[in-house]
Amino acid sequence: MLRSGVRTWFRPDKALAAALLLLAPGAAAQPPKRLIQPQKLAPYVSSPQPIVVKMLEIAGLKSGETLYDLGCGDGRIVTTAAKNFGAKAVGVELSPALAQRARQAVESLGLQDQVKIIEGDLMEVNLSGADVVALYLLTEANEQLRPKLERELKPGARVVSLEFRIKGWKPSRVEKVEAHRHPYTIYLYHLPQK
Repeated sequence: MLRSGVRTWFRPDKALAAALLLLAPGAAAQPPKRLIQPQKLAPYVSSPQPIVVKMLEIAGLKSGETLYDLGCGDGRIVTTAAKNFGAKAVGVELSPALAQRARQAVESLGLQDQVKIIEGDLMEVNLSGADVVALYLLTEANEQLRPKLERELKPGARVVSLEFRIKGWKPSRVEKVEAHRHPYTIYLYHLPQK
């Protein structure tokens, strides 16, 4: 730490250790190992419950179908899908605290047989079992996710996105809805999209 209170990331002791590792026999022959951290694709903002219900209605979610909520936060979309629509649901959440909160919501409602919460990177989860994917991610995140959706979702699968479009895709439906005196836009897409 510098006197002015500004942090410095250069640490002579760490730099020396790194240099010694590079000079070790055989170090040059091995590529450096890189730890890849999962990427946070959007801040956590909860969706109002009336908007959650409207998203699932617009998506045409039916009993027996499987919904994936990518970035499930506190689990309100997956629990609503199971409780109100009779669907199976998988929530994917990067934040350990939010994933735990979602699990607690699932348990408190007795939905463990219908809902699974995965703590992890949504880019690493296989989406091939999804009939519907729910998103409340930024446009840039949707753009990063688009190739994965195109590659993994089956024909006829639907993607419902709150507030943010998926660039390069044409929505089959766009609906403006108000909740708590705030306007929301819901985009529905049908696969295949290329």
